[in-house]
Amino acid sequence: MIINPLVRPANFKDHQQLSNLIFFETRLHRHMDWRSPLELLGAPFYWALEEGGQVIAALACSPEAKGINWVRMFVYAGRWDVDHAWNMLWATTREEISRSGGATVAAIAMHPWFQQVIAASGFTNRQQIVMLEWRYQPWDGSETNGIRIRKMTEADLPEVEKTDAASFTPLWQNPLDTLRKAFSQTLFATVAEDEHGIVGYQLTTGGRTHAHLARLAVHPSAQGRGAGRSLLNELFARLTQMGVSRLTVNTQSDNDASLGLYQKMGFVRTGERYPVYTFEITPEED
Repeated sequence: MIINPLVRPANFKDHQQLSNLIFFETRLHRHMDWRSPLELLGAPFYWALEEGGQVIAALACSPEAKGINWVRMFVYAGRWDVDHAWNMLWATTREEISRSGGATVAAIAMHPWFQQVIAASGFTNRQQIVMLEWRYQPWDGSETNGIRIRKMTEADLPEVEKTDAASFTPLWQNPLDTLRKAFSQTLFATVAEDEHGIVGYQLTTGGRTHAHLARLAVHPSAQGRGAGRSLLNELFARLTQMGVSRLTVNTQSDNDASLGLYQKMGFVRTGERYPVYTFEITPEED
């Protein structure tokens, strides 16, 4: 008997099967995310491809900010054809996002096989993510007039969200729920303040030997006043005290302000680059 595969919403009962796919299949695209794919079960636009009661592929494309959805996870069983699995799941995703009002769907394609899959579906490569690294070296620890650095608290997050929204285009903005999740996972989190309040922040993750600057933002009204430099100087001092000598960061290839700051502060490019693809899904016409 031939059993046709079925695309359906993934649910919490799929947890074990999805876990097996994620941990045992080599063909896995996973977004650089604060949430694991299994944590997203129950979120919108999370689909399972089922055949004979077995989940053989899955696609999670849940929203981040308004009008922005990221391809957070795509995985399929190796015995299946990747294009077949993707096309079935992507067709359903496109249709449902269109019915829900449309969105920009984005993906950071870290694997060549996934780049080929989404490019064949009409995704456009709009920019690159580039990786940089700082290793311990003397730095300029001078104070910046009017800018004070202090430890971030959870109560700061609503103001941090405002700074984030002003600092980035919609594709790269972090809403409050994401910032809360990120804050809970940080090694160091600090804010930059002036007489008017929070004008910048940074979130850093990591361990004993290596840290990653996951987010740094400075409000446009405060740019050019040394807030970013002050945040980095404080971070360098903290890491040095801990004996952590290696710090990485990534940013967009066309973000000249960020690249200029990082390189001025001693970061160098590692050569790692990952393309960012987007696809525009228009609202379904009534």
